[in-house]
Amino acid sequence: MPEPRRYGRGVFLLTAVGGISSLAWGKSVWDHVSAAVSPLAGSIAPFLPTGGWRIYTVSGSMPTWRLTVGGLVEKPLSLSYDELRALPRANQISTFHCVTGWTVQNVHWAGVRLSDVFAQAKPLPEAGALQFVSSEKPYVDYLTMQQSLLHDVMLAYEMDGKPLPREHGAPLRLIIPEMYGYKNVKWLEGINLLPQAGNGYWEVLGYDRDAWVGRSNGYSSAPPPAPTPAVQPSHRGFLT
Repeated sequence: MPEPRRYGRGVFLLTAVGGISSLAWGKSVWDHVSAAVSPLAGSIAPFLPTGGWRIYTVSGSMPTWRLTVGGLVEKPLSLSYDELRALPRANQISTFHCVTGWTVQNVHWAGVRLSDVFAQAKPLPEAGALQFVSSEKPYVDYLTMQQSLLHDVMLAYEMDGKPLPREHGAPLRLIIPEMYGYKNVKWLEGINLLPQAGNGYWEVLGYDRDAWVGRSNGYSSAPPPAPTPAVQPSHRGFLT
């Protein structure tokens, strides 16, 4: 393998100055100048600054998030953030509970129902469960198909009237209000349809797979609620 070519600080500074001033010149002029300055110049041309920042990349573009939907579907999907937001919007108000005992009431969520994602992906008849994959590796969790169709399950991209904050799972997280928060996967990047559910991150460590609030992890057992097709706002809900 050939040795990578090294560039000194002077070349970088010259390139940076040229890139900054290119905001006034325009892209075509910058392209010609950058080629003359060094091969490095074209690889770190800046994006427009915001708040004093000038953003450099080595690829000429910034990485983009997409939600992939695959597995047992007729039509695998790769949805951009804008494509996801173009799906029918759902809103609900939920109080959420962590299995460790804390609660936050009346959280306003907005996002899309899994049924609207399914309408595009078209699950195969043998699909009986969903695997939710977080970009926080190795975090995954699972729902059965029946659980995923509960009336207040959603993929949320807004919280309390604003874009979902990073610490709450931006750009997208799962919300399932009938279960404890560890089932509400944050930083969601993939959904895989499978024949049956497996054990997620916390289930491997001993938590219940079906994390019904008040009826799991040592509480008295009771059958889960039946799914309903309604999409009315829920006043119950739970997450970590």
